[in-house]
Amino acid sequence: MILDIVSDPLFLICWALAMVPSLIVLIYDLRSKNAHLMPLMKLVWALTVLYSGPLGLLIYWKTGRKEIARDSIWRRSFRSVAHCYSGCGMGEIVGVVIAVGLLSLGNLWVAGITFVLAYVAGYSLTVGPLMQEGVPFRTALRDAFFAETPSIAVMEVVAIGSDLYLAGSATMGEIIFWSSLIVSLTLGLLAAYPVNVLLIHFGVKEGMMDPRMSGHAHA
Repeated sequence: MILDIVSDPLFLICWALAMVPSLIVLIYDLRSKNAHLMPLMKLVWALTVLYSGPLGLLIYWKTGRKEIARDSIWRRSFRSVAHCYSGCGMGEIVGVVIAVGLLSLGNLWVAGITFVLAYVAGYSLTVGPLMQEGVPFRTALRDAFFAETPSIAVMEVVAIGSDLYLAGSATMGEIIFWSSLIVSLTLGLLAAYPVNVLLIHFGVKEGMMDPRMSGHAHA
């Protein structure tokens, strides 16, 4: 039944009808009410909504705006997983397109290449900002390794596994190739969320800054 749904062109049409308005709402809110957010976080939220549509917008609305009533570990965890998700999603999409679309490789190669690119992209999205804050390169690498590896690992195992399960040996010309990628990305996001809650709870990572306190939130 699930395979029938994601194989139907109507699935992608409905997805576009939900995702595009969500992205428009996000961009409007970022420009009109939350322009103070760091450029990186604006990119993070745009990619999160691009990958997960209304769910991504809901996460932003409840956790990433200065209008939230208060911050909490669950809000920090959602911001943290969105940050990880945005980079990993880029790596996963590029990996799948290269491995399947360009090289026509088997599933094991697809899984390996996709995981490596997703990990590198997610890892870089943490190392870069740390270095911009003045953290030495080696320290940034070490901190990012411990803070992001568990989250990325869970996210990609679930995302890549579900993508291969749904799409199998589908090619880029098939509907299920793209629809399974959409579904798998969101499943990876949801799977990694509790991991981020635990990482923040035990002090392994701090989570992303309270949006009410970043930049010129009250200017």
